[in-house]
Amino acid sequence: MGKRLSEMTLEELWQLFPIYLTEHQSCWQEWYSEEERLLKNALSSTERISHIGSTAVSSIWAKPIIDILVEAPKESRLLDYKDLIINSGYICMSQTENSLSFNKGYTENGFAERVFHLHLRYAGDNNELYFRDYLIEHPDVAKEYEELKLKLWKKYEHNRDGYTNAKTEMVKQYTEKARILYGNRY
Repeated sequence: MGKRLSEMTLEELWQLFPIYLTEHQSCWQEWYSEEERLLKNALSSTERISHIGSTAVSSIWAKPIIDILVEAPKESRLLDYKDLIINSGYICMSQTENSLSFNKGYTENGFAERVFHLHLRYAGDNNELYFRDYLIEHPDVAKEYEELKLKLWKKYEHNRDGYTNAKTEMVKQYTEKARILYGNRY
């Protein structure tokens, strides 16, 4: 029997779960919708559940991982949601006072067919919504972002932190533009 995920080093996890990109898949929206229904049934109160990340942008290549943002009411305690999300099949990967991150679809044999990253935060901590909308409404910027990701893919195939960090400046730049353009959309 091999190691359990919890026993693996970060490097071993990155080898087992490499970064790879694929053309947009129409099933991603369906997968998100099914997971959203599951989460709405499991979580008694949320401000909003949203499909974020590149799988929410139909014009670009993406990692086949559905990113979900769950915004909790500001007066709630994020930890009150933790067990409910875990009972929905997720593994808590990290937590801070204002954020919890969960994964679903990671197995000792690699990725499952459907893989999800869930980001739990307080309502209003939602820059990803602005970035997503900006990419959808500005296809030229979406294409630029896709080109950056494709360029970084092989360089950081086994280094998720490096891949994410290499995209940060562009994400921040267009998120700031979106926040100005869209005002208080969310």
